[in-house]
Amino acid sequence: MKYVNIDTHKNTGSKPVGAITMKPSFHSYLINGPFDDPGLYIKIFREKRAILFDLGNNDSLEPSKLLTVSDIFISHTHIDHFIGFDHILRLYLGRDKILRVFGPPGIIENVEGKLHGYTWNLVGDYPFILEVKEVSEDKIKSARFICRDRFRREDTLSDTPFKGILINEPLFKIEAAHLDHLIQSMAFSFSEEQHINIKKDTLIKLDLPVGPWLSELKRYIREGRPGDYEIEVPYIKGSKIFRLKDIVDEIVIITKGQKITYVVDAIYSKKNREKIISLASGSDILYCEATFLHEDNSKATERYHLTAKQSGELARMAGVKKLEIFHFSPRYTSRADKLYKEAMDEMNRQT
Repeated sequence: MKYVNIDTHKNTGSKPVGAITMKPSFHSYLINGPFDDPGLYIKIFREKRAILFDLGNNDSLEPSKLLTVSDIFISHTHIDHFIGFDHILRLYLGRDKILRVFGPPGIIENVEGKLHGYTWNLVGDYPFILEVKEVSEDKIKSARFICRDRFRREDTLSDTPFKGILINEPLFKIEAAHLDHLIQSMAFSFSEEQHINIKKDTLIKLDLPVGPWLSELKRYIREGRPGDYEIEVPYIKGSKIFRLKDIVDEIVIITKGQKITYVVDAIYSKKNREKIISLASGSDILYCEATFLHEDNSKATERYHLTAKQSGELARMAGVKKLEIFHFSPRYTSRADKLYKEAMDEMNRQT
């Protein structure tokens, strides 16, 4: 795919003459403060859909936002990364939804154990379904828990191979890597191959309306439909048949898509470093734990966590545009500024 070189990010200063700032397809933010439980929420615009990385305490997030979540990715099941499962379950219970949960080895038994902690004798007409995907180094094991069947576990007969990608849809892709936290802790990357934007001024000039047909047009582009594929384009009065290539040339700008990476709970080892840099390479935003100051590196190593300096180094080596650090140790409650400074100084260090 050939991309137009246009800035797709928020304008932070004067914009060159003729430059165009594109609207993003996604918006991501940490659910809690840097000293609180980890959790990253990614809203997918115009899809009424969201993605969650980790299930720490999420009571602060509005139920309406949590109810748009289609997929949850758990790094590991330490309590500060998994305690929010019960809140999600309570919200989704009784709703006609399928919720997918991805996690490291053991996640199916973890979910099953959570469900076994409750009594389900009055849920015979509840349509909610949980699908759990357990990701090991080379395969994905799946199980379903159907609410109306009292969440009895149903294992999928055959595993699927895992080669680094968990979801690969026309709109976005999610990749993962297993890191060493004395147990396996997963890091995730969320990316879109291409960003599609409509030239609204050209729509007006051509007397073309805004409407559902534009979403279909974007879907055809992402699906790779051939240029001579015919699409019915509505006019203010009537409609007209266009070749896909012709209408794209008229009203569409395609740029390189966004990339967001989430890294938490991992020791700074050669193997982890290589995996993180590869996964985060070229990210627009890297959300990375910075649990300790580097002066406490021995404690970080003992606890299998990263220091702020190490987070900054990983961001620099991966060539990310922006670093967001979080998951601070409470020992630094009055010194958070030092964690931010240490990470940013290292990220911006000239080599």
